Amino acid sequence: MQEINLREYETSAPLCLTVPQRDAIRRAVPSIDITPVDGTDDQYTLRPGSIVGALEIGDLSLHIKPKLDINRVLWLACYALGAFDLRREQFSFKSEQPELIAVLAQALGDAAGKAFARGLLQGYRVREEALHTVRGRIMVAEQIRRRFDMPLPVEVRYDEYTEDILPNRLIKAAAALLGRMQLSEEARRGLRHIDATLVNVMPERYRPNDVPEVKFDRLNGHYEEVVGLARLVLAHQSFEPLRDGEVRARGLLVNMNEVFQCFVTRALREQLGVSEHALRQGWACTLAESGKVPLEPDLSWWDGGTCVFVGDAKYKRIDDRSIPNADLYQALAYATALNLSDTLLVYAKGEAEPVVHTVRNAGKRLEVVAVDIEGSIEDIRARIGELAGKVRAQRQRAEAQ
Repeated sequence: MQEINLREYETSAPLCLTVPQRDAIRRAVPSIDITPVDGTDDQYTLRPGSIVGALEIGDLSLHIKPKLDINRVLWLACYALGAFDLRREQFSFKSEQPELIAVLAQALGDAAGKAFARGLLQGYRVREEALHTVRGRIMVAEQIRRRFDMPLPVEVRYDEYTEDILPNRLIKAAAALLGRMQLSEEARRGLRHIDATLVNVMPERYRPNDVPEVKFDRLNGHYEEVVGLARLVLAHQSFEPLRDGEVRARGLLVNMNEVFQCFVTRALREQLGVSEHALRQGWACTLAESGKVPLEPDLSWWDGGTCVFVGDAKYKRIDDRSIPNADLYQALAYATALNLSDTLLVYAKGEAEPVVHTVRNAGKRLEVVAVDIEGSIEDIRARIGELAGKVRAQRQRAEAQ
């Protein structure tokens, strides 16, 4: 299998690809810019966007390494999924593995080992089946429908205390997904331990957009880290067939744009003490009165039916001379459409101090700030606190209009 190693937002050296390989990459990861090398008919340079991870496409193994430390990527992605709050430090695992998939496999195995050592979680599940003895409650309607004149077996419903519960199913599903990827023997060791420990747990497949949440308390709190990692794996899986129906792409891809947007939204909700119904992510509106110019700001704060704050989160590194005009135009459109005097652009990193652009002949204030996600967790918490203060100030100005 041919292995291709790329790095987020960096152009690769020239690579030899067949036309089917080139087209398979283009279909599987459209965000990768594929450029032919002048003077050749089989060499290309590849430049990924914000998507990182690994994918196996036919006879290709594609790895896209993030610019951030991999442990930080996992922390951000798990936090964005709601696995823990900002008071939680980074995961306790450390890995020297160079690829995201290998780190995830090792991290999942390590976290599972620690969780299982404190006791395999069990709970009650409702079971419905036909038995030759009565257990629990007889389902009279089902008994009549299926066995009108037969006394046995009896259709019953009962609660069973079992290991086959949601947290264990999530862990087993994530381990099975990672186990189908190309991994080193070291990375596979923990996955095999998970499979052996959860032998009595039914295998289950979850769709990326339908991974259930788990509520934690003092009884199941020791599962928080491993379930967070399992949900991360399942939420970012990529096992879709390609359009020609002949090649299947499988792997795990993380869109860092989406992770950063979800991270900022969830962190602000915690700092401001508001719900997802008040501080919304991706709320649709329109710029034109006809409703034909759609807009979808990343952040909007609502007081009933009135918007009192709007902003956007950008996974980019900027300084005061490199803020893209398109981002400013977009922010201005949000403020105009929602009739607000202020809007906020939040970037992932920047060397400059926060800056405010006041739009001529309109009076709109476009405030630009950066939250450095490469700093320590304490620094990130402090930056989110400052960001929440700016959001409150913009809300107050909106209410005073």
